[in-house]
Amino acid sequence: MKIKEEELKLIKEQQKNLSKLVNEIGLVETQKHGLLHEIAVVNKDIRDYKEVLEAEYGSINIDLETGEYTNVEKDVEDKKD
Repeated sequence: MKIKEEELKLIKEQQKNLSKLVNEIGLVETQKHGLLHEIAVVNKDIRDYKEVLEAEYGSINIDLETGEYTNVEKDVEDKKD
């Protein structure tokens, strides 16, 4: 016994669509992995350069629009201990 030809055709089309979507998810996950790696590299670069700036200026907050900075004050609670 067999199912109707149009039923088989529909099932095959559904499976083809599912397979395509699963493959696309794999591609997107691979791209996501690469982007996450790039984020880690940029974050490390930021941390490294922050250390360079702190060695020159001390602990500061920088206005990214103007380049002006203010010193970061130590927490008063830290001084009490």
